[in-house]
Amino acid sequence: ICIATAISLLMILICGMATYGAYKQHAAWIIPFFCYQIFDFALNTLVAISVVVYPNTVQDYLQQLPGTFPYKEDIMSTNNMCLVFAVLLFIGCILSFKAYLIGCVWNCYRYVSGRGTTEVLVYVTTNDTTVLLPPYEEAVAIPPKDPPPQYLEA
Repeated sequence: ICIATAISLLMILICGMATYGAYKQHAAWIIPFFCYQIFDFALNTLVAISVVVYPNTVQDYLQQLPGTFPYKEDIMSTNNMCLVFAVLLFIGCILSFKAYLIGCVWNCYRYVSGRGTTEVLVYVTTNDTTVLLPPYEEAVAIPPKDPPPQYLEA
């Protein structure tokens, strides 16, 4: 119980640091949460690999479930390859969602860390400001290779 409590408190601290870092725009506070996400993704990937390498572990896990688990007999009676495919599909969905969340946190980190530099340009437009673009013909016109003769004389 002590280890579970310590891990839970650590997770609350890491999540709080990420929230504070995003709110106050301190990029260094987001890094521990990003590292945790990468570590969690790696562990889940190892679980998926272990299911592929040792497909009988799914059946062994099902046998260890208590007898009161709903539909335990129906699940155990299914084909082992079908069961492994269903587990891999479920883990694949979880991994893709975790990869999306990792991308979100990384984009947040990049935005916060690049906020003070010129790499991130923020354009604020209102009804009072208008950006005028040149006409299309002028923008795509290719200048001639040789200037006209009147420019050479001057």
